[in-house]
Amino acid sequence: MRVVFEIPLPKKAELMALLEADPYGEQSPAPYQKMSFARNGYKVKDGLTLDEDREKLYLVLRGADDFLPFAKMKLGDMATLCKPEVNDRVMKKIEDEESGAEQGMGAIFG
Repeated sequence: MRVVFEIPLPKKAELMALLEADPYGEQSPAPYQKMSFARNGYKVKDGLTLDEDREKLYLVLRGADDFLPFAKMKLGDMATLCKPEVNDRVMKKIEDEESGAEQGMGAIFG
């Protein structure tokens, strides 16, 4: 699973509180025991840094397919899945950013 959610910028504090709550998934309801955003991993980027809508945040999730229903349940009405073309653009930008960081670390540690 590789998905990107859009969240209105004014909801940033609410989003961050949700993402950081219950990092070990100890309070996740059935059938999502032991699932959490922290265990799965995520990235939050604002639209301005991604050359996308500057009034939105983008939550990037990668992981097992069974995590998507959990993410949708937890995010509720706060977030919506991006359109496929936006999803692809954001994922490409994130992957390019990560690749550049890896190359930079390789240059440092040779």
